[in-house]
Amino acid sequence: MSSHPHTRALEIACRTAGAANSPHEAGTLQAPQPAARLELGALLVTARPRQWVKNLLVFAAPGTAGLLTDSGVVTAAAGAFVVFCLAASGTYFVNDALGVAADRLHPTKSRRPIAAGVVDVGLAKVLGGLLLVSSVALAQAVAGWRLALVVVAYAAIQPLYSAWLRNIPIADLAVVASGFVLRAVAGGVAVGVPISHWFLIVTSSGSLLLVSGKRTAEHIHLGERRERHRPTLGIYSLGFLHHVRSVAAAVAITAYFAWAVEKAGAAQGAIWFPLSVVPFVVVTLRYALLLDAGKGGCPEQLVFEDRALQVLAVVWVATVAVGVYAG
Repeated sequence: MSSHPHTRALEIACRTAGAANSPHEAGTLQAPQPAARLELGALLVTARPRQWVKNLLVFAAPGTAGLLTDSGVVTAAAGAFVVFCLAASGTYFVNDALGVAADRLHPTKSRRPIAAGVVDVGLAKVLGGLLLVSSVALAQAVAGWRLALVVVAYAAIQPLYSAWLRNIPIADLAVVASGFVLRAVAGGVAVGVPISHWFLIVTSSGSLLLVSGKRTAEHIHLGERRERHRPTLGIYSLGFLHHVRSVAAAVAITAYFAWAVEKAGAAQGAIWFPLSVVPFVVVTLRYALLLDAGKGGCPEQLVFEDRALQVLAVVWVATVAVGVYAG
């Protein structure tokens, strides 16, 4: 007898999310899994814990301000990290539920548990709403109404994006990029650190680079189906997306240079901030090279898989850290 279709769909979804292969040899019979365990596994896949790496942006503002040696600051930033893990997973549930029809036209997203029919759309909406409400309540408890307001803004934008803004050219790029910016802002708000204009510009333009790279990868891999999955991909040409990436990278590098010069003027370890411009530029160029190869569809996957990018990022972060904490 063939296996249950929900079971087969969940197996595909788990493989897509990076689940480990079975240690047993191919062809070995496996014991049937309880339905409750299968559903819990599908819910975990939908929550996308691997993408929580994006929430490390909450440590950027307190980190560059030299405050991560303070245990109270670290605790507050960690609280903001948990808040955004809840909020992000909540939006994944809601967005997947609202965008289920479009996801079923995508070769990879069609394997997600909701699109595959493993997780009920109504259940996903309820769980997504509960996670979003919990994230706002936790934000209020961690750092007061300012952090809660940032989380509310993040949570409010996501359903609007799924239902409407994803189909508006340029707006869809800006909205997705805003999610990264709000994470960085949340870190500053959580610990009471003023955020400089240069910091915001670097974060915003860097986020736009990531998002335009995602659209480039979708444009390449979806082929003629791209407009059916995402209407804006029928409007964006590869040339236009390349232009957006070039502008975003140029603005990010320029703003980062200005930030480094500003920090150097106010710190004793002045040399380390200008020096950090070099690895920052190299990281940006490495990422641009990966985007040209069509590998930007899943930015967090590049972080985990590209060793050169990892090494360059560590060198950059270490250079900044020396300037901030040892200068």
